[in-house]
Amino acid sequence: MYYSDQTIVFLNGRYINAKEATTSLYSQTMHYGNGVFEGIRSYTTPEGTSIFKAREHYERLLYSAKKMHIRLNYSSQELEGITYTLLKKNNLSNAYIRPLVYLNENMSLTPADGTNLFIAAWEWGSYLGNELQRVMLSSYQRPNPKSCYIDAKIAGHYTNSILAATEAKLSGFDEALLLDADGFVAEGSAANFFYEKEGVLFTPCKTNILPGITRATIFELADELGFSVKEQQFTPDVLKEADSAFFCGTAAEVAGIASLDNIPFKKQWEDSLGYIIQKGYKKLVTQKRKLTVA
Repeated sequence: MYYSDQTIVFLNGRYINAKEATTSLYSQTMHYGNGVFEGIRSYTTPEGTSIFKAREHYERLLYSAKKMHIRLNYSSQELEGITYTLLKKNNLSNAYIRPLVYLNENMSLTPADGTNLFIAAWEWGSYLGNELQRVMLSSYQRPNPKSCYIDAKIAGHYTNSILAATEAKLSGFDEALLLDADGFVAEGSAANFFYEKEGVLFTPCKTNILPGITRATIFELADELGFSVKEQQFTPDVLKEADSAFFCGTAAEVAGIASLDNIPFKKQWEDSLGYIIQKGYKKLVTQKRKLTVA
């Protein structure tokens, strides 16, 4: 799924065949999760292949590395250039891009001396698919923000996401919605959350979420389309009266939600603000045209 005999990846300054890429089984990242990564998408546009918000993604990668005391000697501009070259070598345009910064051998709980940069790309549809999501309220909570840097994209954090997503699927749902330790809605297992009520979009504030780049794009789209968005804390009880809801993220893009704990939202998806946002997002990443509601 992720690579073939012809796939080229970037590893530590070289473009090599994916099957030639190796790493140590004693990597601190493998044993303790001390590594950082990004999820990025490129799209075919009238101007050619375009990596959506490449600078923002790579600046977050550098931020995440700094927070975890990982030395990464690249600029965001260099990383962007490497990625465009990688896409060209793999003849990819509509692609998902995965940069991973992982560490050398170290069994102690201090950062390893050696840092490795791996970047891969492959064709990958929307992470949550094209169907409306049946969502359950997860029994797992988001990590306490005082326990780690929740605004950094750190490999080890995603054990929480795996537990929540697996619980949802084993329970017959498509996706999970997690709360924070105070009982407020936080986010999905790998996507930010919005809901609609009486013509206004609401989303959790940044207290205990990964403030996604797609989430920030939703604010930009809503402003251009004339929609109001409010950041605030709210409990899952308010969602019983919500009109509609959706997830958003680079991998998921904009994914509509049909129900929460088998309680359907009031509006049909095609009549919701989320549906308009979904269409606007696709137009933004592929056509670069000014948006209108129509």
